[in-house]
Amino acid sequence: MKTYFTRLEILLWSVSVLFIVGSFCLFDRENYATLTASLIGVTSLIFNAKGNPIGQFLMVIFSLLYGMISYGFAYYGEMITYLGMTMPMAVFALISWLKNPYKNNRAEVKVNTVSPQEMLLMGAGTAVITGLFYFILAYFHTVHLILSTASVTTSFVAVYLTFRRSPLFALAYAANDVVLIALWILASLQDIRYVSVVVCFLAFLVNDIYGYINWQRMKERQKNG
Repeated sequence: MKTYFTRLEILLWSVSVLFIVGSFCLFDRENYATLTASLIGVTSLIFNAKGNPIGQFLMVIFSLLYGMISYGFAYYGEMITYLGMTMPMAVFALISWLKNPYKNNRAEVKVNTVSPQEMLLMGAGTAVITGLFYFILAYFHTVHLILSTASVTTSFVAVYLTFRRSPLFALAYAANDVVLIALWILASLQDIRYVSVVVCFLAFLVNDIYGYINWQRMKERQKNG
């Protein structure tokens, strides 16, 4: 492990875990599903930052647990998004990453570049998904409808770019993290236990930003290698 992860990555993961466990002990102490999901999620991100398919496998598990947590606070948008979109797409991304290793190295995926034309098609698809989910979430009287819809939008872009092996997936997830931080801050105003979920996504935000930086490094290294 020490030879695979850099000192910075070990430090980033350790500090993230420390803050997640600390916030759980301070604000929750009961919902171990939240703690488990947070720890699995932050671990998946450090593997994703390395382009390792293990990260996508862990994301499948995280999506299942997070969907359950979201249901508990009537964040039906989050539940539907993660169980109906993020989790299945993580499975497809896992298959894609396994099929596209860099120089037969199963621990590192080959970085891909998405063309401008494909980006336009993705934008059109995102607009359709956003509009469709807005009315679905409104029908179920979803809490904080606009933010929940924004979460669907950023999640769709993130999972699509992950499947396509683009470094931009990490930035899309970072945007999603910002939306989720806002959502769970609102939830924590009603139930202080959800402060631990806010801390979780703050940790995710830092890890996703690092993931983007590292994927850019991977892209240059693979290009020159």
